[in-house]
Amino acid sequence: MHDLDPLDPNYVQDVLSKPPFVTVPGVINVRDLGNYPSTSNPNYITKPRYLLRSAELSGITEEGKQLLKDFGVTKVFDLRSDTEIRKYNSPFPQIDGIQVVHTPVFQTADYSPEMMAKRYQLYASGKTEAFIELYSQILDHGGHAFGSILRHVRDKPNEACVFHCTAGKDRTGIMAAIFLRLAGVDDETICRDYALTRVGREPAREMIMARLSKEPLFASNNEAALNMFTCRHETMKAFLQHLDDKYGGAEGYIRNYVGLSDEEVATIKKNILIPGTPKL
Repeated sequence: MHDLDPLDPNYVQDVLSKPPFVTVPGVINVRDLGNYPSTSNPNYITKPRYLLRSAELSGITEEGKQLLKDFGVTKVFDLRSDTEIRKYNSPFPQIDGIQVVHTPVFQTADYSPEMMAKRYQLYASGKTEAFIELYSQILDHGGHAFGSILRHVRDKPNEACVFHCTAGKDRTGIMAAIFLRLAGVDDETICRDYALTRVGREPAREMIMARLSKEPLFASNNEAALNMFTCRHETMKAFLQHLDDKYGGAEGYIRNYVGLSDEEVATIKKNILIPGTPKL
């Protein structure tokens, strides 16, 4: 059995029905980054219902929109490129009372046929070192995009937000890892959170495979297409080491690529933590 074969539907339903997953009709892979213990700040946890991560929101229902408003969400940060939005015909949702901020990690120029061919080759390999190269590209390009989300947290401690890309896996996973690292959450927990996307994407499996079948590289290579689902524990483990080695950890990255000061980083940390113990 391939480790990316379809998962048992009963298992998927069970996992999706429990935290950290949040059911938002019309959106897949929605998770709350709250309620994780901070190992560097004993007796503190990440603030529940404050930072939500997800896949694209273009299919959100009216019920889903109301749910986000009930959570206190005031902003949605969309990390997708213009190219993706056009290609998949997945426009920004209109949600009364919630501002959708388009803050792409990659610009249109980064989606040249040559760049996309190289990026798809990396994804297709499914190898951890290929994902590290991809994730380095995201970090190198993403300072402005991630900065928009970090500044919201700095300035709006009482206004929840959602951040997402297309699948809610790579760009979203990196932003989530940076927040959890800032909060002092241990690496094992961060890796587990990342790997949950494997279950979170499963309801959209057929749609994802249909999209990939339109790409020449994946149309004739089912193994390569399946590797697009890869979100292994060891990939995030290797990424966190790379984040430390190349970028000086989450704080070093935020200083050097986002341009925030130590004082601003301290404010962000304070705003994502509350006193408490995790609810089991």
